[in-house]
Amino acid sequence: MHSNLFERLYTAGLISEDSLRKVKAAAAGKLFSLHAELRITLYLGVLLLSTGLGILVYKHIDTIGHQVVLLFIAAVSAGCFYYCYKKTPPFSFNRVAAPAALSDYLLLLACLTFVSFIAYLQYQYAVFGNHLRLAGFIPLVVLFFSAYYFDHLGVLSLAITNLAAWMGIVVTPLHILRDNDFNSSTLIYTGLALGVLLVAAGEITYYKYIKKHFRFTYVNIGAHVLFIATLAAMFHFERVYYGWFLLLAALAAFFYWYALRQRSFYFMLILTLYGYIGVSDVVLHLLMKMDNSGMGALYLGLIYFIGSAIGLILLLIHLNKKIKQHAGI
Repeated sequence: MHSNLFERLYTAGLISEDSLRKVKAAAAGKLFSLHAELRITLYLGVLLLSTGLGILVYKHIDTIGHQVVLLFIAAVSAGCFYYCYKKTPPFSFNRVAAPAALSDYLLLLACLTFVSFIAYLQYQYAVFGNHLRLAGFIPLVVLFFSAYYFDHLGVLSLAITNLAAWMGIVVTPLHILRDNDFNSSTLIYTGLALGVLLVAAGEITYYKYIKKHFRFTYVNIGAHVLFIATLAAMFHFERVYYGWFLLLAALAAFFYWYALRQRSFYFMLILTLYGYIGVSDVVLHLLMKMDNSGMGALYLGLIYFIGSAIGLILLLIHLNKKIKQHAGI
């Protein structure tokens, strides 16, 4: 009875195939792993704990006091770092298994609270004054060091995010940050530079045997940043519109080659979706130029999206088969 219920939930798209398989295994009396579910629950627990502490401090800041809050955040961060340091095996450029599941989540909590400590310190007491670059650089160094020393992909993602924020602060004038005006071509160039830097870092990491398993995280984030920055440039720069489209095509060609080499349908998927956005923008751009009234362009645009959506699905199916064939070579 319960099995039939979960099959109906799976048919309705409310649960995944993996969850359905586990339910059937449980019904048959077989053992199955809850490793992924437990990890997700623990990660959510860390994030909820950080959020809850932030809300608690916000509501009772007048009675608690800023110094007490800062001392508490620093104590939590230092305690978590100390525990991870004592439990972590010696540093190695190869993959290092976590000594215990608790260490992974305490390290994540330590890094989140450390970033909160620096941000709180700057916001409340302006310790770094107008030197926002320094205020962003300190957490950047700590996060990258922690990611490599403790071999943690989650902290590496935090470090890369912090790097992107720091590069934005470095290249963006202070008055733009204060006025919240980010319509700047400088940020687009910064995104392109960051994307190239991340992809290069991933390849260097792999071929120099420096935490080879960090490669995917670097290249994945770098690919998204490159595509988004290029699309933003297409929308922002009207004079060299088609030049940016050619850059988008070049990026798509590069990641197509990369996806085949890595036998990765994921990279094939993202290059197809970003490429589709760029091609669709060019098509709409041309349609609007051909028909100034806009109604003809609207009808042709609707026909294009219907046809291109079908074509996109067929293309993804073809690319998936191509990757499988390439894997068998």
